[in-house]
Amino acid sequence: MENIIILGTGCAGFTAAIYAARANLEPLVLEGDMPGGQLTTTSEVENFPGFPEGIDGYALMDNLRKQAARFGARFVNDYIERVELDGDTKQLHSASKCYESKAVIISTGASPRLLGIPGEKEMFGGKGVTTCATCDGAFYRDMEVVVVGGGDSACEEALFLTRFCSKVTLIHRRDELRASKIMAERTLACDKIKPVWNAVVEEVLADEEGLARAVSVRNRQTDEASEIPCKGVFIAIGHVPNTKPFEGILNLDENGYLVPFNGSMVKTIVPGVYVAGDCADHVYRQAITAAGMGCQAAIECERWLAEEG
Repeated sequence: MENIIILGTGCAGFTAAIYAARANLEPLVLEGDMPGGQLTTTSEVENFPGFPEGIDGYALMDNLRKQAARFGARFVNDYIERVELDGDTKQLHSASKCYESKAVIISTGASPRLLGIPGEKEMFGGKGVTTCATCDGAFYRDMEVVVVGGGDSACEEALFLTRFCSKVTLIHRRDELRASKIMAERTLACDKIKPVWNAVVEEVLADEEGLARAVSVRNRQTDEASEIPCKGVFIAIGHVPNTKPFEGILNLDENGYLVPFNGSMVKTIVPGVYVAGDCADHVYRQAITAAGMGCQAAIECERWLAEEG
């Protein structure tokens, strides 16, 4: 039986693995269906402390993985489908194996909700399609971009992008924003943001180099098709937390995010089970905040194991 099993990697899982391994707990990390997490698809990360020139997202995750392995963390490429967390032994079931552990850190992350249109996947991550203005906005300085969505997240993305971009087109499928009143008013009052109402994006169009050059849009009322030139497409229609195996076992909010217990950022209602990163954080969703939660979860887990003997 393991001391600690960490579910998922990314900044949260890798940081938890580093701290747990340095505490001689020999953590086992189950990497899930996206080893390294979302940052492995980001061409350059400029806002992670310690890299003044920025760092490739895949390289950052690879460095964290090597750092954890250096202290004794072990990695298995497996995906957990079902869990049993009651009792002293936590059982984690994949399609082919049952893992047992005294403690568990859940850092399964969240997947951005995408449009599922032609060109989106081909140009995702460094070629013009992204889901994070904070991560990638600076790469589109003095360029025209579009934001797809109508909620608070889309408005926040659009407003943030006005710091860099010459023009931000906000495309929404309805005739008014779903965002909070103050956020909607702030967005619509910005001269750099142009709303396009009752429209759906049907395709991301590429230039000769395979980079985004425009989006194909269709008006839902008139059925008229048009193209909107842009160099960047920021999709802000929400995230889907990767928490399905924990439904009915741990506390989830209405959107499926794990809810920490009793004022803690990382504890759950089950003793010995902790959370870290985007599966529990729907507010910040940054690499550095995920890493901080991974650190907290590992330290709390170490203390709990020591108390349990």
